[in-house]
Amino acid sequence: MPSFFADVELVPGDPILGLTEAYNADTRATKVNLGVGIYYDEGGRIPVLKAVQQVERALAEQSKPRGYLPIDGMPDYTRATRELLFGKDSPLIAEGRAATTQTVGGSGALRVGAGLLKKTLPLGRIAISNPSWENHRAVFGAVGFEVVDYTYFDNATHCLDFDGMLADLGKLEAGTVVLLHACCHNPTGADLSPEQWKRVIALLHERNLFPFIDMAYQGFDKGIDEDALAIRLLAESGIRNFVVASSYSKSFSLYGERIGAFTVVSDNADESKRVQSQIKRLIRANYSSPATHGAALVAGVLNSTELRAQWEDELGQMRTRIHALRAGLVEKLAAKGAPEFGFIQQQAGMFSYSGLSKPQVDRLRDEFGIYAVGTGRICVAALSTKSLDYVAEAVATVAKD
Repeated sequence: MPSFFADVELVPGDPILGLTEAYNADTRATKVNLGVGIYYDEGGRIPVLKAVQQVERALAEQSKPRGYLPIDGMPDYTRATRELLFGKDSPLIAEGRAATTQTVGGSGALRVGAGLLKKTLPLGRIAISNPSWENHRAVFGAVGFEVVDYTYFDNATHCLDFDGMLADLGKLEAGTVVLLHACCHNPTGADLSPEQWKRVIALLHERNLFPFIDMAYQGFDKGIDEDALAIRLLAESGIRNFVVASSYSKSFSLYGERIGAFTVVSDNADESKRVQSQIKRLIRANYSSPATHGAALVAGVLNSTELRAQWEDELGQMRTRIHALRAGLVEKLAAKGAPEFGFIQQQAGMFSYSGLSKPQVDRLRDEFGIYAVGTGRICVAALSTKSLDYVAEAVATVAKD
C-alpha cells in the first residue's frame, strides 16, 4: 500500500530554534547566543528563583495526589493572575467582569484567545504590529483569522512610528481585533508612553476596535504595576470588552513549565460566565485541562506576602541587570567607534531591534560565533558583562563595513 503521508511537504524549521541548534554545534569558546528569548544570569545559566525554590520544597514535602485540575485551571493561580494584571482592588474584578483561564504558556493563551474570538466575533480579522513576534501571525492564521499589519516601528530612526500607528489603526474596519504588546515589545523593544497609550485606547474606543493585549514580560521594564499600565488604562476606559494573554515564563524563570493565562473582560458577571463556558469547551476539545506543578509554584509565591516580596526583589534584580547590560553595550559600542547604537539604551525589555542587516548578522555568526535573528533582533538578556567587550567589538566591526 502507498503511504498516506507520501505527499506531505517538509515544513521549514523554526528560525530561532534552528539558530540555537547551530549555536550548540559551534565549537568556538567565544560563541554567544543572542537569538533565543531567555534571561540568563552572569554565569550563562537560567536562574532558579529563591522564592520559587521555597514553594517547590514545600510541595515536595506535602507530596499531594496528582489529580486533574479544573478545565480553566487552579483557582488560586487564576485569582492571583487577575490581581497581578488589574490590581487587587480593581472594580472590574469586584464586579465579576474578568474571567481568567490557566493555559499552556503564553502561546497557549494566544491560541485559546484566537479560537474564542474566531468563534464569537463576526469579522475574523486581526491587526498585528509591523514587526511583531512571528508566532502571532502563525497562531491567528491557524484558526482562520485574516492577519493584517499596522505600522509600528521606523527602521530609520530605530523608534516607534506613532503617527504611522495611529493612521493605520484609524483605517481599520469596526470589529477588527488589534493585537497590542503591553510592554517590552517583541522584537523591537520600542514601547508606547503613557500618553500614547491613552491616545491609542481612545482611538480603539472611537473606532469600535477589539483590543487583544499580549503581556509576556510584566515586570521586566519598569515594574509590575507600571508594566501593566495599558491593561489598567483599558480597565478604566469606556471599552467594555478586551482580552489579555499573559505568561510567567520570564518573570518566574519557568520557561519549561508552560505557565500562561488568558483573561477575558466582559460587560457584566453573567456575560463573563457565558464567555467562560465557551473557553472551557474549546480547552476540553484540545488538551482537556492544564498541568499542576508550574501553577502551584506561581500561586504559592503570589499568595504568600513574604514570598511575593522576595519574588518582586528577584525580578527587580533581573530588570536592573538588563538595564545595565543595555547601558554597558551602548557605552562599549561607542568606545569601539559605533555611537550610532545609542538607541539600544532607550528600548525596553529583553530584546533590541539592533538595525543590523541580514548580511551583517551572517558575518557575526560566521566570523565571530555571535548568533542573532536575521532581522537584527538581539536578546540583550542573554549578554553578560564578560561578553560585552567581545560582542561590542564584533558589532562595531560588521557595522563599519
